[in-house]
Amino acid sequence: MKNYDAIIIGAGAAGLMCAWQAAARGLSVLLLERARRPGRKILMSGGGRCNFTNMAVGAENYLSENPHFVKSALKQYSQWDFIGAVIEHGVPYHERDHGQLFCDDSAADIVQLLLRECEQAGAELRCRCDIKAVSHNGRFALDTNLGQFQSPQLVVATGGLTVPSMGGGELGYQLASQFGLRLEPTRAGLVPFTFTDQLGQLFARLAGLAVPASIRAGKAEFTEALLFTHRGLSGPVCLQASNYWQPGQAISIDLLPGEDAPSLLRQWQQQQGKSKLASQLAKLLPKSLVQELEALWWPRLADTPLAQWPGKQLDEIARQLGQWQIKPSGTEGYRTAEVTLGGVSCAQLSSKTLEAKTQPGLHFIGEVVDVAGQLGGFNFQWAWSSAYACAQALKPS
Repeated sequence: MKNYDAIIIGAGAAGLMCAWQAAARGLSVLLLERARRPGRKILMSGGGRCNFTNMAVGAENYLSENPHFVKSALKQYSQWDFIGAVIEHGVPYHERDHGQLFCDDSAADIVQLLLRECEQAGAELRCRCDIKAVSHNGRFALDTNLGQFQSPQLVVATGGLTVPSMGGGELGYQLASQFGLRLEPTRAGLVPFTFTDQLGQLFARLAGLAVPASIRAGKAEFTEALLFTHRGLSGPVCLQASNYWQPGQAISIDLLPGEDAPSLLRQWQQQQGKSKLASQLAKLLPKSLVQELEALWWPRLADTPLAQWPGKQLDEIARQLGQWQIKPSGTEGYRTAEVTLGGVSCAQLSSKTLEAKTQPGLHFIGEVVDVAGQLGGFNFQWAWSSAYACAQALKPS
């Protein structure tokens, strides 16, 4: 049975980062990955270009039972630190809307950066490793298909339940439960909404169409692109809102963000009284969407000039345009989700070291923890920051 200073389970963003940083401090590190190769989720992220961090990162960009939990790790290793590593490795990148940073060429550049640092620091990586059992009797002992390994410190970086085909799974949560740590309920986050009613059919007819929109879910509101799909609603604004939506709740959509819909429609009535509502709306919204809304909201007044519209009904349409209340039947689930909400309770971990309070030497980092970032590179930054904070706390045997 081979001994190491630290064993890390999961060679995703957090696991690779932790292995690099711990090995760079002189620790003997074993990194275990069940997939054929490391960093598979990194490779598929950001349309293959990896939105690796954001120019503006703060605790307000994260959802957790403890909204302050992320502060310590983010302070220890900020977005500027990772950007520095990207620059040092000569990885070309660019900034998009909302401060999002992407690779110019390929997400593989980020994986290669991490692997190169791990190799130079001396971290040992083993892929296609299935962990059969983990026990603890003074040291953590791992029984795997590649043999038995032990260490006084075990770091769980197994990710969440998103994209199961990419390696996500229950192992991290099972280990937390095995060692007595509480779990917050898990569900899919940053995920499209689905609809099974008449609205679902309407959205399917508009599949592929994108418009700017604001969506409010709970107390959160976002304004970005809204995409109609064969299953329902997607696009950045829906993914953002999904983190704050609870099953059974309605969401509120503003199809005219930045406009005062009641004032606008009243103005049209006064100044464009001979026009029809659909004609005026088609100046702001795609004609196909306007036609669907007309059939849904004002079919009897479709041919009525605006000057002849009753004020009450015009105000009602304005309200619907600005506050369209609809109730999703659900989401597309983990298959297409970008993050898992919930996970290992922050109350069970040190925010400074990510170590379990009741089990010395056991650490949880990245997505397996009850920390979920908004869309825009925040989940990768949590991976880098939590991994770094953990690595600084690991000790040589």
